[in-house]
Amino acid sequence: MKEEIAIRLTNVSKTFSIRDKSRGNLLQKSAAFVTGKNRREIEAVKNINLEVKKGEFLGIVGANGSGKSTLIHLMTGVYRPDKGGKSEIFGNYIRLSLGLGFNSELTARENIFLNGSVMGVKINELKENFNKIIEFAELQKFIDTKIKYFSRGMRTRLAFAVAVHAEADIFLMDEFFGGVGDERFRARSDEIFAESFVKGRTIVHVSHNLSTIKHYADRVVLLHQGECLGIGSADEIFALYQRTIKVKKLNLRDE
Repeated sequence: MKEEIAIRLTNVSKTFSIRDKSRGNLLQKSAAFVTGKNRREIEAVKNINLEVKKGEFLGIVGANGSGKSTLIHLMTGVYRPDKGGKSEIFGNYIRLSLGLGFNSELTARENIFLNGSVMGVKINELKENFNKIIEFAELQKFIDTKIKYFSRGMRTRLAFAVAVHAEADIFLMDEFFGGVGDERFRARSDEIFAESFVKGRTIVHVSHNLSTIKHYADRVVLLHQGECLGIGSADEIFALYQRTIKVKKLNLRDE
């Protein structure tokens, strides 16, 4: 029996057209704008074919600028693929990213409802779980403090505390979880992540934190300069990743 698919990418590419800053006098800048000489294209993602099974934990790794976040945006429909590509997602989904749905000028209390709404959590559920969210995030003394005064760790704890109460079939996580907070908080979040957050859900996790990917991922995708270099187990892909980094460093020295 064929396994059900949560996400399918077919011949998916994404090219961005950008304008570089023109140099010269006003006439030269105007001419460059009209002729398009200051315009260039960047291939952020190149011909990706991928199926994510329902209930699978898929890790995506790669250096900065390799196309990881662009790929997440293509999965959610924020970006449309170039002509000839097709992105499909089957089920309710939420994209989680540090700071997504937060307003720095609002308090922790206000941001719980704002962030929760962005994630699709119902208001009455947020009201019911408000104290649990605050307690889990360990922010009891900062309920009515604007989060622009929060540390990165405090923001992460708040975002994670809201996320564990969100209901969705598919979670697309962009550098959202792992390695933030003291030992005690990491232990608690790891426990909840493993026992209640991951189970029964489809997770796509983009991260530089390879230990999190290694611990949870069923499969791992390696992106490099927009291309998929490989899909396999964490050990296989991490070894390929290390070889790719070494080759890149050697090329830089040769230049």
